[in-house]
This record gives sequence, structure tokens and C-alpha cells, in this order.
Amino acid sequence: MTERFLTITLQPDWKGALRAMAQAAKADEYQGEVLNFESPGHFFGRLSEKRWEIVRATQGKGEMSVRELARVVERDVKRVHEDVVVLAELGMLERTAGGGVICPYSSMHIDMYLKAA
Repeated sequence: MTERFLTITLQPDWKGALRAMAQAAKADEYQGEVLNFESPGHFFGRLSEKRWEIVRATQGKGEMSVRELARVVERDVKRVHEDVVVLAELGMLERTAGGGVICPYSSMHIDMYLKAA
């Protein structure tokens, strides 16, 4: 199986980003996956420091239960579960058939370019 990787982008033109992803999907080889945010505020609002800690704790570790993950990041199980739900909605984590979570990406890249208006 091919190692999966994720590129996180910030593009206000979500339609243009969608068109670019559609073009990449036509390639014969795996091009990676893209998660786009429309603004830095949306990016930082959804991916807090604690959520990044969860992603880092799961990356390359295989399936983990939410309770085990909470122990690893030293946080309350309920709050970790809430963050896992958001991260799964974004596609950064995946739920397993056994009820655990897994980070399917071997690497992630954040492509962020900020410029004065």
C-alpha cells in the first residue's frame, strides 16, 4: 500500500482549490491528499495546539483507543473524544471498525502564504 500524505493549504478561492484537486485526481500516480482552509482564522480555529498534539501522538502509531490516546496526551477522555470527532470530520484522523482512531498519513505539509492586503 502507498504511504499517504496530506498537504494543508490556505486558499480563499475554494472553488479554484477544488478544481486543482480534481486535476490532480486525474494523474496516474498517487498525488497525496489536500485539506484546504479559506482563511488563517478558520485554520487556527479548527486546528488548535491540543488537536495538533493528538495528531502527532497518533501519527505512525497504528490504531489507538480514545482512552489510550487520552493517557498519551495526558488529557481528559471526554475532551480528547471531542477533538477526535473534529479531526475525523476534517479527515486528519480516521475511525476504525473497532472504535479506535488512526492517523493514516505518514507525513503532512502545511502550505501557508500570507501577504499584506
